[in-house]
Amino acid sequence: MNIEIKKSIKPVKYDVAIKILEERLLDINNNKKGDLIWVLEHEEVYTAGSSYKEEEILNKNIKLIKTNRGGKITYHGPGQLICYFVIDLKRRKKNIRKFITLIEKTIIESLSEFNIKSYGDPKNIGIWVNGKTDIKKVAAIGVRVSKWIAYHGFAINVSNDLTKYKDIIPCGILDKGTTNLKSIEDQNYNILSDVIVDNFTKNLEI
Repeated sequence: MNIEIKKSIKPVKYDVAIKILEERLLDINNNKKGDLIWVLEHEEVYTAGSSYKEEEILNKNIKLIKTNRGGKITYHGPGQLICYFVIDLKRRKKNIRKFITLIEKTIIESLSEFNIKSYGDPKNIGIWVNGKTDIKKVAAIGVRVSKWIAYHGFAINVSNDLTKYKDIIPCGILDKGTTNLKSIEDQNYNILSDVIVDNFTKNLEI
């Protein structure tokens, strides 16, 4: 299946990106365009998904954008790889759980190419790694489905500022931490976006 691959070099504002995703959603629904995978970075922003709670905002001074994706509160900023998508599940199996598992598989396979062992958690969506003393989240996933078209995406922490998570309860989870790839293994991750796109498109074709 033909999937458009888009990569942005400069950081993209969150609201601009969401508008583009929603426009593509309409185009796919009207059979005007095909699927999209878009890799980018965001300018600094906190976003709240459809199931967030006010008490998960620890610093009331932060600017919070409410969005229609699934999930709770998270942070986006420089040093974080964002992979957005608009994928028509009608052309595949109409199985949202299977699609989420496909995303998890894509991230886990991609990180393994950098010798980083990660895994999904049935109770807490996202991708996790084992730290020295606790379990830490390295990638967040937020998906919305409209008329069997899945959109929004996932974010992998590469070298972003982890102190920003102190202002929120990330994804509403209190008993687990947040980390990034540079903290796990200080190596070159410049080709990570290419690896992600390759594995994502491969897994979508299975």
